Amino acid sequence: MAIDAADVVLMKSRLTDVSAAIRLSRLTIRDIHENLFWAFFYNVICIPLAAGFYQALFGWHWEMNPMIGAAAMSLSSFTVCMNALRLNLFDIHDPKHDRVRKKTVMKHEEEQNMVKTLKVEGMMCQHCEKRVVKALEALEGVESAVASHEAGTAVVTLSAPVADEVLKKAVEDQDYEVKGIE
Repeated sequence: MAIDAADVVLMKSRLTDVSAAIRLSRLTIRDIHENLFWAFFYNVICIPLAAGFYQALFGWHWEMNPMIGAAAMSLSSFTVCMNALRLNLFDIHDPKHDRVRKKTVMKHEEEQNMVKTLKVEGMMCQHCEKRVVKALEALEGVESAVASHEAGTAVVTLSAPVADEVLKKAVEDQDYEVKGIE
């Protein structure tokens, strides 16, 4: 069951209540699963014992007194209620127990988001930086570019493979010299 932010009604004006509601719903689902497990475990063991099934199957002469069966059933209900009441002990505004989603990056996506650094000589001011950035970002496959006249570099983020010669030519067409590409 997935919970969307669109499924949450806020009673206060705090946006953090959305994440708290999601945390509470996850804890509730976990609690439901635990309660179902223990109820199922109880029923698998005790109902056949009360019905005398183990005696017929294994020859065991175990009989359950109805008073013990009633006590076991009330103990099962008590356990389920106490497990549900554990939700009151959790601070739902504390994100330290949240699961961190692992970012899955496919190999071709890694290759597509390549970063190249060009060593550029001749840039003297911010106007020069803007000319280099504009020339590089005009190329197909260049996602973004950042130039620094102080460092003498232009850092290019690529969304598709771009040949070094193409990058070099774009910068040199703006009358700057490229000394190397990393």
